[in-house]
Amino acid sequence: MKKPFIACLLLLFFTHAVFAQKELTRDERMKWWREARFGMFIHWGDYAGLAGMYKGHEVGRGGEWIMNRAKIPVAEYQQFAQKFNPVKYNPEAWVKLAKEAGMKYIVITAKHHDGFAMFKSNASKWNIADATPYGKDVLKPLAAACRKYGIKLGFYYSQAQDWNNPGGAAARKVSSEGWANPDSAKIDAYTKENSGHWDPVQTSSTMVQYIDKVAVPQVKELLTNYGDVAVIWWDTPTAMTDEFAQKLQDVLKLQPNIITNDRLKRPNFAGDYKTPEQKIPNLSELDGKDWEACMTMNGTWGYKSYDHKWKTPETLIHNLIDIASKGGNYLLNVGPTAEGEFPQESITTLKKMGEWMKVNGEAIYATKASPLQPLSWGRCTSKPEGKNTILYFSVFNWPADGKLTIPGLKNEIIGAKMLDGGSTLKTGVSNDGITINVADKATDNIATVIKVEVKGLIDTQAARPAEKMKTGALD
Repeated sequence: MKKPFIACLLLLFFTHAVFAQKELTRDERMKWWREARFGMFIHWGDYAGLAGMYKGHEVGRGGEWIMNRAKIPVAEYQQFAQKFNPVKYNPEAWVKLAKEAGMKYIVITAKHHDGFAMFKSNASKWNIADATPYGKDVLKPLAAACRKYGIKLGFYYSQAQDWNNPGGAAARKVSSEGWANPDSAKIDAYTKENSGHWDPVQTSSTMVQYIDKVAVPQVKELLTNYGDVAVIWWDTPTAMTDEFAQKLQDVLKLQPNIITNDRLKRPNFAGDYKTPEQKIPNLSELDGKDWEACMTMNGTWGYKSYDHKWKTPETLIHNLIDIASKGGNYLLNVGPTAEGEFPQESITTLKKMGEWMKVNGEAIYATKASPLQPLSWGRCTSKPEGKNTILYFSVFNWPADGKLTIPGLKNEIIGAKMLDGGSTLKTGVSNDGITINVADKATDNIATVIKVEVKGLIDTQAARPAEKMKTGALD
């Protein structure tokens, strides 16, 4: 009796697995992502311990690029891992903060360009579990916390650049981008002759060997050991070939419903969405394809102790609204410290954003781009409602005369109200379009949202000449 019982259990298990992995259409796969609109990027790795400093010098640009821009030798850089001990890491607190901020997904650097894996890996000992006193995988508890609080989890993985695992690529950066190294001329000559590499250890294997022995196995680990992975976020396809890219693309079959960006290898591996970096596309760049703007809260992705160029909550909320009004997602970065804490400025700002989203999230989530002409006083998002359309107007500049004009809108108004509180507003028709009578003062100094329902659907009014979207960057 035992054998048939075990056979039935195995059949049930594999049947469940097959149904759990039923392949969705692209629109089905993208549905949650298109509705999410707001996510958290986390750049965290061994580089956080240097906090942007090397030999007493502040190193230029992003903190996560310090090994390359300061041209730190491999053996020396790996010694820093012996001090990387994030004992204050609290993944539940991170996820709860993301949720409080109104974010729907998290993408964390599983491995950045320094090759340091933030997970236990059998493909390379250069990982947090084997190379640091902390000795633990940080992704597993983060994955558990995301499941607990209903947040999607994605992994950033640097598939091409790897400055520690031999054979990985290295984008060439001249020494002047880092610090005033007295050996700059010599180093720059070496990197020019060695495809960006500055240490002979880096070229002691081929890129074929790196792809086969490190990159492919590690992506398999990420797609096998952490449950459902929502996104793989590739970056900087330096020296990638279509052959290398196909090997990594094939691994994605382990999770057929995963979403990927456009940075695996251009142009033949376009992924599911474009990734403008540190910029919001102009209207002329929008081509109807999915896109996500990844941006920092200060001037760096990875933690730098001296970077205090913090953007205001108003700027970041306006960014979120602007991006949603153009049909995109906003992936907003946090760079944790080596101890495993978010900078207090990030926490304060995210909570402020969460306060706004708690009241006005309806104007962001599951919305579509504005069908209207650009507005001088704010932004518009839209949402179909049966045969009608709902328009959300986020007002940045409140009208002194108490009248908002929506140029070019010809549809009949069903109703207008304040999203916060629901008080109804009177509307009228003018030669310029529709007018809405509003109170003397805005209810929110950052952005007050007015909800308007109109009859029918709205044809896109603004002519948008095609211009190629500037997508992706090295850092």
